[in-house]
Amino acid sequence: MSFHTTPQTDMFRALFDALPASLFVVDRDVIIREANETARQLFSDSEMTFLKRRAGEALNCIHATQTALGCGHAAECRECIIRDSVTEAFQGRRVVRRRAKLEWVRNGQITPIYALITASPFLFEGESLGLLVIEDIGEIAELQRLIPICSICKKVRDDKEAWLRIETYMKELWDVDCSHSLCPECLKNELAKLADRR
Repeated sequence: MSFHTTPQTDMFRALFDALPASLFVVDRDVIIREANETARQLFSDSEMTFLKRRAGEALNCIHATQTALGCGHAAECRECIIRDSVTEAFQGRRVVRRRAKLEWVRNGQITPIYALITASPFLFEGESLGLLVIEDIGEIAELQRLIPICSICKKVRDDKEAWLRIETYMKELWDVDCSHSLCPECLKNELAKLADRR
C-alpha cells in the first residue's frame, strides 16, 4: 500500500503517526499493510518489520507458531478477538473498543497486554481494507487488579505505603473526583438511626 505524496497525504500521515493508540491497516487475512508510529515503537523489534505479515505473527502472539500455517490456523485462533473484530469489520460491522487480554511473547516470556480493540472497514483506491486499533489499557487493568484496600476502614495503600481515603487516592493517582451518595441499604440504616434518636 503506497500513498502518493501530496501536502494532503503528508498531513494525513502526520495525523496517523501522531495518534497515541496503535493503528494498523490490515487486509481480510489480518496481514498488516501499514502501521502508525505508535504501533511501530510498541510492537516492532529491531530484527524485522511487521509489515506484510499477519498480525499474530508480527506481534508475537503465543498461538502464531503453534501450526506451520501460522497466525489464524491454531485452534485458539477461532476465538481471537483481533481476528474476529477484523472479520466483522469486513462484513460491514464496526467493532468499537472491545476489551481483551492478549498474550504476546516478549524477550522469551509470555506477557499479557490488556487492550481495547476497534476495527472499522474502509475503501482505499477501490480496495477493501480494515483499520485495526489497539489501545493499551494496562495501567487501568493493573489498577483494578492490585489496589490494596483495608477490609475494615476501606482506606487504600499507595506506592509510598501511606493509607489514604479512596477519594484522595483516586484524586492523586488519576485526578478523578468522587461524588458522594448513599446506597439504598445505607440510606435505610441511617434513616433508622435518626428515627431511633428521636
